[in-house]
Amino acid sequence: MRLEAVGRRYGARGPWVLRDVDLELPGRQLLRVEGANGSGKSTFLRVLAGIDRPTAGRVTGRPRTAYVPERFPPALPFDALGYLVHLGRVHGLGSRTAADRAGRWLERFGIAAHARTPLRELSKGTCQKVAVVQALLAEPELLVLDEAWTGLDQPARAVLDDAVRTTVAAGGTAVFVDHDRRRLAGDTTGAHRVEDTRLVPVAVPRAGDGDGAADTGPLVVVEAVGRGAPPAGLGHGTTATGTLRLTVPARESDAVLRRLLDADPPWHIRAVRPAAGPPEDA
Repeated sequence: MRLEAVGRRYGARGPWVLRDVDLELPGRQLLRVEGANGSGKSTFLRVLAGIDRPTAGRVTGRPRTAYVPERFPPALPFDALGYLVHLGRVHGLGSRTAADRAGRWLERFGIAAHARTPLRELSKGTCQKVAVVQALLAEPELLVLDEAWTGLDQPARAVLDDAVRTTVAAGGTAVFVDHDRRRLAGDTTGAHRVEDTRLVPVAVPRAGDGDGAADTGPLVVVEAVGRGAPPAGLGHGTTATGTLRLTVPARESDAVLRRLLDADPPWHIRAVRPAAGPPEDA
C-alpha cells in the first residue's frame, strides 16, 4: 500500500489537516502513530482505512482492511452478534462464517453471554470489545486501530495485543494510535508523528545490543508437520522429511502456533524449543 502526496481537509476552504504525506506500507509491519490532540492522527487513520478520501494525492494498493474507530456508535438497531454478522457480510464473509468467527472472538474477549444483548444496553467497555471484534473477524491484511485499547480491561487488552501480533506474523500490517507509549513497544517496527499537517518519522525505542540493532529477544524453533502449503506469511522452511521448521522470536511464537493449529487442515506441532541466532524463516 502506498500514499503519495496525500492531503486532507474538510470543506473546499477548510484548513489542511494533512498535507504531502508520502508513505509506503509493506507487509509484516507494525506502525505506531503519535501526535498531540487535534493534530490529525484520526484523520490520517481514516484515510489509511479508506473511510475518508484524500483531498489531494492518491492511495494505491490498499489491501483487505479493517478499522476500529476512536468512538463506537452503540445506538445501532442490532444486538452484538447481529451487528458482527452484518459487518462480517460487509467484509465479504458468508453469514455462517461471520457468525462462527464472531462467536469465537466474543468468547476470547469474555463477552459471549452478551451476544444477544442490544448494543444500546451494553456497557462502554463491552461496546469497545464488540468494536474490536468486528475488525478482527475479517482477518484483515491491514488493521487500523484508533485508540482501540481505551476502555478495555487488562485481559482484553492482552487479547488485542496478541491479535495484532498475529496479524503481523501472518504477513499483514497494523497501524495504531494509543496513549500508552509502552503499547506493543517491543513489536513496533516504525513510528511517525503527525505534526503541522505532516507525517514525520520518529525513532522507535528499542533495547539493542549497543550498536543500534533491534533486539528480537529470545528465539524459539517451531517444528510442525502438515499437508499442503503452510499458512500464508509464515515461511516455507520445510525439510526433506516434510517437517516445517521456523525460527521466530519467542514473543511471536503463540501467534505462529495459533496460525498453524487454526489452518485447514491443522498442522501437528512436533516441537517448540529454544534457539539462538537470527530468525530463519519468520
